[in-house]
Amino acid sequence: MSGKTEASSGAAENKDYQRLVELLAEVTALRQSGGLLFWDQQTYMPKAGARARGNHLAVLSKVAHEKFTAPEIGRLLERLRDWEETLPYDSDEASTVRVARREYEKATRLPPDLVVRHSRARTRAHEAWIEARQKNDYKVFRPALGEMVDIMREVADALGYEDHPLDALLDQQEPGMKTADMEGLFGELRQGLVPLVKAIAEKADAVDDSFLHQPFDRETQMEVCREAAAAVGFDLETRGRIDLSVHPFTIGFSRNDVRFTVRIDEGFFNAGFFASLHEAGHGTYMQGLPERFEQSILHEGASSGLHESQSRLWENIVGRSRAFWQFYYPRLQKRFPEQLGKVSREDFYRAVNKVEPSFIRVEADEVTYNLHIMVRFELEKAVFDRELGLDDLPGAWNEKFRNYLGITPPDDLRGCIQDIHWTFGFGGGFAGYTIGNVASVQLYEKALEEHPGLEEEFAQGEFSNLLRWMNENVHAHGAKFGPQELLERVTGRPLDAGPYLAYIKRKFSDIYGL
Repeated sequence: MSGKTEASSGAAENKDYQRLVELLAEVTALRQSGGLLFWDQQTYMPKAGARARGNHLAVLSKVAHEKFTAPEIGRLLERLRDWEETLPYDSDEASTVRVARREYEKATRLPPDLVVRHSRARTRAHEAWIEARQKNDYKVFRPALGEMVDIMREVADALGYEDHPLDALLDQQEPGMKTADMEGLFGELRQGLVPLVKAIAEKADAVDDSFLHQPFDRETQMEVCREAAAAVGFDLETRGRIDLSVHPFTIGFSRNDVRFTVRIDEGFFNAGFFASLHEAGHGTYMQGLPERFEQSILHEGASSGLHESQSRLWENIVGRSRAFWQFYYPRLQKRFPEQLGKVSREDFYRAVNKVEPSFIRVEADEVTYNLHIMVRFELEKAVFDRELGLDDLPGAWNEKFRNYLGITPPDDLRGCIQDIHWTFGFGGGFAGYTIGNVASVQLYEKALEEHPGLEEEFAQGEFSNLLRWMNENVHAHGAKFGPQELLERVTGRPLDAGPYLAYIKRKFSDIYGL
């Protein structure tokens, strides 16, 4: 009999464990109900419903927090401590207790009043952000952002940290990651990417993407987005759906109800199409979580960065590869014959990989993307260090863009109010994007090592082997392991920028003839 079967048998007899699982399922259901209200808020809710929705979400957040931090859960976790040590470390039961204890210890540091104030502040910030975008004016968002920053300072203080308040907030998204770790990673990437950006700039005319900037029918684009997401394995038939929102996002209420949104630009093809592949990557992760984890604390990804590794994998490594367009380009030409009928497949491939400093993060190319994340991370740190006041944030944003990308945002919409993330919280929320970029290549190279014919399969429209590999090696573990631990288990080493930098240099040296 395997260790896992023995542990499962023991779990059935352990009433404390069964009670813990029952209580955690209730908490999960409450959180997912709040997620459903959030999805509706972002997609179909009437604008005037924002205040009431804020109250709904605040109440749900409070109830979920109180249920999760109830003394009974603490007592159960304590009584299960010795039992947990008798189980295989990677068993479902030991992982459930371990992850629940880690999250319980953090959650009990947050006063219920702070949780409620944070939830209500999120709704006010979102409402202000929408208005600020409509008016193209940061000052409209500034008061709500100030409230959010103050609350996040309280959250960091309540959670506790040794070196920097951002450490506490980073740990919420990327367990075990610290500000110093991110600064080291950014330093390594900066050293490798900045010279490449300069070398490519000298050959900027080598790639023409002008044909991507012309009218592309909205409905046809949505059809293409659905077709591409389904092609790479996102189940749209019975377990998923795609909608429109101001900012693309993915949310799952179970492995059988996963939804994502895109933003369509009728004058630029890339915006909607690559957002659909990106969000489909998140979606396949959620649909790939084991069914036995439903309503469990393990029914999550390892971290936001590991989640991002899946979205960047499908968006960039697959979706911007020559092999993918060998399969998909004839189909796209049939949809847009006037726009693309005379454009060769090679020219299209090069165009969707054009490197050009841009203002909008979600539309940035692979080479400059991490510079966008560095800007945000460094600004957040400066605010927490009280070196930067929020009134000066737009100017500081523009200055960093000039220094890193050589361009200056002409307005707030293309500057510091482009992202939705600061409506959820302020601090640490962007680091996962860079972690995801780096981890995506690390995981892909391991998959390629075990399945050398993947790219030939992509050219035939066959993506199931790569998806299956990710299902078995990443998705199947849910939240059992932290991001670094999972990467070491799967690839044999922790997060490593080396493979990512080699991939970037190899790909773009070929495209630009460097």
